[in-house]
Amino acid sequence: MKVLIDACVLYPTVMREMVVGCAAQGLFTPCWSARILEEWARAARKIGPEGEVLARGEIAALSARWPRAQVSYPAGTERRYWLPDPDDIHVLTAAAESGCDAIMTANAKDFPGNLLAEEGLMRVDPDGFLLRLHDEAPDTVAAVGQAVLAEARRLSGEDWTMRGLMKKARLPRIGKRLM
Repeated sequence: MKVLIDACVLYPTVMREMVVGCAAQGLFTPCWSARILEEWARAARKIGPEGEVLARGEIAALSARWPRAQVSYPAGTERRYWLPDPDDIHVLTAAAESGCDAIMTANAKDFPGNLLAEEGLMRVDPDGFLLRLHDEAPDTVAAVGQAVLAEARRLSGEDWTMRGLMKKARLPRIGKRLM
């Protein structure tokens, strides 16, 4: 399955690490566009000027690790598509034009299923998607979760529980499943 990952999934670190960790294990093929990556960098400004700098470093590392994940489309192609929020049309365009099967986003209201279906796409939320991957490959997803938990503990110095970390990352259902 080829999935375009929206900026709202890439920006929270734990959510991104869970999703990309599963992709690294071959459970799906991740995609994003340069504009999505730029949205991530701009969103990171909210935590201060160093937030954007850190995000750009993470984006560079992600891009180096996944050189084929970045998709593009011809200029003007966005005019063919429509969504309730015009600022999200580039996400739909990137997914449709690159042959993705789904858009992974936490922003359900701006990606109506019926509009995505017209383009042969479906919307998946990160928590539900990770649950489905766990159903298919429980040991693999559990190992990704353990690696993310260990790294969160190392970086924060806090003794996170799986459930607590995933809940904070807006992944409560997979957190409950992995505990």
